[in-house]
Amino acid sequence: MKILLATDGSKYSEEAAHFLVRLNLSPDDEIKILHAISWVPILSEWEVLYADFKEIQQEVIPRIFSSTVDVLKPVKAKISTAFKEDYPDKAIVDTADEYKSDLIVMGASGLRGIGSLIVGSVTKLVSIKSRKPVLVVRLPEVNKSGGMKILFATDGSAYSEAVGQILSSIPFPDKTEVTIINVIPTVFKDIPERFAVEINDRIKNIVADTREKELKESEKIVDKAFKCLTGKFSKIEKVIKFGDTSTVILDEAEASNADIIAVGTSGMRGLKGILGSVARYVLNHSKSSVLIAKM
Repeated sequence: MKILLATDGSKYSEEAAHFLVRLNLSPDDEIKILHAISWVPILSEWEVLYADFKEIQQEVIPRIFSSTVDVLKPVKAKISTAFKEDYPDKAIVDTADEYKSDLIVMGASGLRGIGSLIVGSVTKLVSIKSRKPVLVVRLPEVNKSGGMKILFATDGSAYSEAVGQILSSIPFPDKTEVTIINVIPTVFKDIPERFAVEINDRIKNIVADTREKELKESEKIVDKAFKCLTGKFSKIEKVIKFGDTSTVILDEAEASNADIIAVGTSGMRGLKGILGSVARYVLNHSKSSVLIAKM
């Protein structure tokens, strides 16, 4: 497996490195540590400081690499470093393509330029633009060990199948457990069901018939995902729930103390590209790390 670890030298990036230590990586696996800097914002207002600032940053870059490599010492994989002068999100996406990465790993937040800007801005942009799976590490990984708990949210689409494939390929630690969840949306989105079923027998029958069909389809979806993951994890559970998809996923992740929420997304749309609504909401609000996979 080829992993691109993007780092800005922050504690959030260090947590992402600690996550990789927990994986069962082999000498055949590779980790490329990437650090990118864009000088453009500095030129406009502080052009006189440009030379000094760049010189200072050049001194800091080796320290960032050294610190990250130190965290990765227990890892058996081959480790290399790369530096690019470009907008960080573009540098990460381009390097992942050039390197033919199987996975991009990043911290959830960080710093850009002089001081703190919008938290997670680079992470969000990479999640939107990258054609590669992106793992956003949110929980502190220092001193953690042993198996992980993964919540795999699937809707049965090809995008969810892509999630199953990347989950199967990542060398998670032994005794890692997976919960496969499919959420069935509310039948009447404009009428609360607790009121709708009280209106008349016709609506009751419609709700009952619809629920039966939805449950059967949902069972097929989770069974398909189960077959994809069978033999890869020590324990796999199947869960079907009703409600708002994003809310249910987050509630289930918190209740099960999930380390990772894995979701699929359709990826780029329009000129700038957007994440699917569920993936975007989960990424913005999850307390767990989030794995986003595309086709």
